[in-house]
Amino acid sequence: MTTLVLDNGAYNAKIGYSHENVSVIPNCQFRSKTARLKTFTANQIDEIKDPSGLFYILPFQKGYLVNWDVQRQVWDYLFGKEMYQVDFLDTNIIITEPYFNFTSIQESMNEILFEEYQFQAVLRVNAGALSAHRYFRDNPSELCCIIVDSGYSFTHIVPYCRSKKKKEAIIRINVGGKLLTNHLKEIISYRQLHVMDETHVINQVKEDVCYVSQDFYRDMDIAKLKGEDNTVMIDYVLPDFSTIKKGFCKPREEMVLSGKYKSGEQILRLANERFAVPEILFNPSDIGIQEMGIPEAIVYSIQNLPEEMQPHFFKNIVLTGGNSLFPGFRDRVYSEVRCLTPTDYDVSVVLPENPITYAWEGGKLISENDDFEDMVVTREDYEENGHSICEEKFDI
Repeated sequence: MTTLVLDNGAYNAKIGYSHENVSVIPNCQFRSKTARLKTFTANQIDEIKDPSGLFYILPFQKGYLVNWDVQRQVWDYLFGKEMYQVDFLDTNIIITEPYFNFTSIQESMNEILFEEYQFQAVLRVNAGALSAHRYFRDNPSELCCIIVDSGYSFTHIVPYCRSKKKKEAIIRINVGGKLLTNHLKEIISYRQLHVMDETHVINQVKEDVCYVSQDFYRDMDIAKLKGEDNTVMIDYVLPDFSTIKKGFCKPREEMVLSGKYKSGEQILRLANERFAVPEILFNPSDIGIQEMGIPEAIVYSIQNLPEEMQPHFFKNIVLTGGNSLFPGFRDRVYSEVRCLTPTDYDVSVVLPENPITYAWEGGKLISENDDFEDMVVTREDYEENGHSICEEKFDI
């Protein structure tokens, strides 16, 4: 029996058989401006000649799976002959879902996995539980950890003790990568170029140039300086999708500080946007979202737990999800949590080698466990007892 592990994120699906490697694939469909009628699914995005004005059709809205037609088409593609060639009669699946998922979504998910695809056994689990499992496997002496999962729609902060989540201390911050990209689009559209339709391009800009500032006001002052002294300012060459396939940063020595570039390249000049956008993760109130930033939420979550457990959580803070890849993210989380924590507690913040696939690797480990059979719901169980058996078995 083979096991397929699918960390079904709102932006990327991390998928692979438990005995193979993981692939990270866009979990959505695209339409391009040029080929209006054709819909591209998942990693067919690479076939689109001109991805400017690319239109995303997403299965997830505000972090929850609502558009089943799109999700089905993505899954059909992933499970089908072009990708994983799943033999459903001989395959178990581990699939992730968000925290506090709605019952109606869970029922639809069970129905599709068991009745339409006919997997032999299913394990539905929160991505954080997989990350925690992976962390405890790497650090067997630890009993507690707190998973900070900063993804596309949300940032979740979830304490795990002996791989059980502490429901009373879960915190969700409604800031994720989607909001950051949209905010960057708005700033650029307001200040220099109308890019509201260019989600794909601006997302790339965000990944290439944004970083988390260690001292916001100092960087703000540097960003105001003129000429050479402004070390924050950077010129980003936008792709035109004929000669330049992918945007890139102009090397420092090639930057023209005053006047125009001779070449016909389209340039975005970015200064304080580079750190003001990721800053929203730490101060959502900057753009009027009345919520805590990540470090404050970590401390608040831990303070909701029994006092004797608190020191164990502070020294096992694990960062996962795409936003943790911003340069400076880990250091900033560490320095702020350190400031907010009593001095007699140790604070340690861990950024795994690949925070995007960390949960998937946890799923791979779970599938190799001896007690994996006891965790899943088999198709016989489901056909006999329906949705209720899943509610009993899964710690969701």
